[in-house]
Amino acid sequence: MANRIPDEVIDRIRRSVDIVDVISDYVQLTKQGRNYFGLCPFHGENTPSFSVSPDKQIYHCFGCGAGGNAFSFVMDLEGLSFTEAAQHLADKGNIPFEYEVQQPSSEGSKSENALVDAHELLKKFYHHLLVNTKEGQEAYDYLINRGFTREIIDEFEIGYALDSWDFVTKFLTKRGFKPDEMEAAGLIIKRNQEESYFDRFRDRVMFPIADLQGRTIAFSGRLIKEIKGQPKYLNSPETSIFNKSRTLYNFHRAKKHIRKNQQVILFEGFADVISSVTAECQQSIATMGTALTEEQAKIIRRNVESVIVCYDADSAGIEAAYKAVNILTDAGCSVKVATMPDGYDPDDYIKEFGAAKFRNEVIENSLTLMAFKMRYLRRGKNLQIEADRMKYIDEVLKAVSQLTKAVEKDYYLRQLSQEFSISLDALKEQQQQVRHEVKKKKDNDSWNRNTISRHPVTKKNLLPAHENAERHLIAYMLKDRDIAFRIQDLLQAQFNIEEHRALVTYLYGYYEEGYSPNPSNFIERIPDSNLTGLASELAMMSINEELSEQALHDYIQQVLNYEKKSIIKEKEQQRQEAERQKDYVKAATIAMEILELKKALK
Repeated sequence: MANRIPDEVIDRIRRSVDIVDVISDYVQLTKQGRNYFGLCPFHGENTPSFSVSPDKQIYHCFGCGAGGNAFSFVMDLEGLSFTEAAQHLADKGNIPFEYEVQQPSSEGSKSENALVDAHELLKKFYHHLLVNTKEGQEAYDYLINRGFTREIIDEFEIGYALDSWDFVTKFLTKRGFKPDEMEAAGLIIKRNQEESYFDRFRDRVMFPIADLQGRTIAFSGRLIKEIKGQPKYLNSPETSIFNKSRTLYNFHRAKKHIRKNQQVILFEGFADVISSVTAECQQSIATMGTALTEEQAKIIRRNVESVIVCYDADSAGIEAAYKAVNILTDAGCSVKVATMPDGYDPDDYIKEFGAAKFRNEVIENSLTLMAFKMRYLRRGKNLQIEADRMKYIDEVLKAVSQLTKAVEKDYYLRQLSQEFSISLDALKEQQQQVRHEVKKKKDNDSWNRNTISRHPVTKKNLLPAHENAERHLIAYMLKDRDIAFRIQDLLQAQFNIEEHRALVTYLYGYYEEGYSPNPSNFIERIPDSNLTGLASELAMMSINEELSEQALHDYIQQVLNYEKKSIIKEKEQQRQEAERQKDYVKAATIAMEILELKKALK
């Protein structure tokens, strides 16, 4: 890959980072044998098909075909240039990176970088105002009285916005930020019909909001004292760098704790997260005060399977939790629901009852998904009334029919049987009827037929012998330079599959430049990005440690014989056509040619 960073610097960066650590920042990986597996971040899936090889320092998805090394992973997932990816990995590996490579950059990316820089600068300034100035003393005292400690204030980089109409506007302008860009970032607001601006956040405690990588992209400001006509919380608007549906508060801090605990606790707002962290539940994250989205659920599932939903105990919180658990379940998560007394949100509960009680009686006593659904379905029903009772039983049976484990189904059917004195056999029979009705409706729904755009699913059928032989040969070539040159003498680039021909041509060139076998290094130097997935797939093929002479001979013959077999097939069609035309002399001549061609097959 063309770049002006010296090869020795790239090599040092490559050696300093482990691809498993790099990818683990984005995907929950589980070790299976020599490799690690997880859910692919490049396409939606519920069954892990994304494989990472620590030995080869490459990754490959057997579902969508994505593949490459640490550099290409960061580039593809973050949308970075090679230089930016190198900088990112150098920072991760604590490698000095003093090479400023000017690469073409779109105006959009420059603008977004400016927006992030402005947020990062303001975050530090707001925090300084809160903890070091007399102007921030009232806000600081407010937080301390609310149960915040200095440690928590520092950890979450909480700050204070001055009670001024234009301080931030002047502050950013003096530092070279363009007013129109800062307005686009939601930090300042343009006055109507005027070329002047005023600050969006004034006299508020400021909570910075970061993206999944920890870059500050927005703020939420809380009033210190109630002001009529002013919202308690004022949030940044959605911008080119801040999308609520893809943002999870505290995710960048919680990642390592999520992996350690193999669990995440999901809240509705950042105040609950901060309180939960003080209660030693560091695996806590939150949506941005809005309903959980499918995008957020997919992000969560890529990193962890087990989710505890902990929303407010009021009616709105329960409704939101019910919607959230269904979205998380559809994304492949294993879900529980933490419940609290009526009228409490997690923040209030922790402040009133303490951290230990929250952990032991709320989080540890979380309801199973089905138990929560049964409790939810009781709401608003009087089970002493026959109509309500029958409706409740019918709704529970629909929920039970969606369970996949037979033991769970039996457990909850027995609960219904005992509570309402209904025979277990009758419940099972009705549950089967419900299941068939749901399936029939799903099959007949118009949206389930031709109105959904689906990604094509490629099925891996048994490959033809010549293609399988070529794949094995390239796998050995990627592993051993001597074998590669030997195959070059025997075949040159006479591979039958076009992508295979292109790949081995690049591989010959790579070895001729003096490089040693190294799939990660080779993939980095493939100029055709369409081939990196194939290279990673073949490099991760399961092959024997040694390539025997017999196996090499057999593979070579399969490759060479394919063209001959194709000619034989074409001749067979010509012979059949001659016979149909009753030209038996011609048919006999072609038959002799076919016989000679078959003799040439080894």
